[in-house]
Amino acid sequence: MHEYNVCHRDLKPENFLLKLKGDITSIKLIDFGLSRKLGESEVLRDVHGTPFYIAPEILEGSYDKLCDLWSLGVILYILICGVPPFAGKTHKQILRRVKRGEYKLDKK
Repeated sequence: MHEYNVCHRDLKPENFLLKLKGDITSIKLIDFGLSRKLGESEVLRDVHGTPFYIAPEILEGSYDKLCDLWSLGVILYILICGVPPFAGKTHKQILRRVKRGEYKLDKK
């Protein structure tokens, strides 16, 4: 996708499906409704995405396809820890913590 300069902008676990039940090699990415094909060196400015997975540079209003890597990192964090790194009771709280990079790892 990135080789073709396509930025998904809403990567999250719900957007990954298996085409064949039980076959992890048949993974498919869906929901390209917010995606954009970027021109060479194009910078995006509109804010789109899901609060738990949105990259801080999207919130700052200047980003490119690399914002998808942030979302993949959040997905990996959730797979390892079982909870999102930037939590909150409201979208506003979550987005504030994402923008500030405020997270904590609980030692149990």
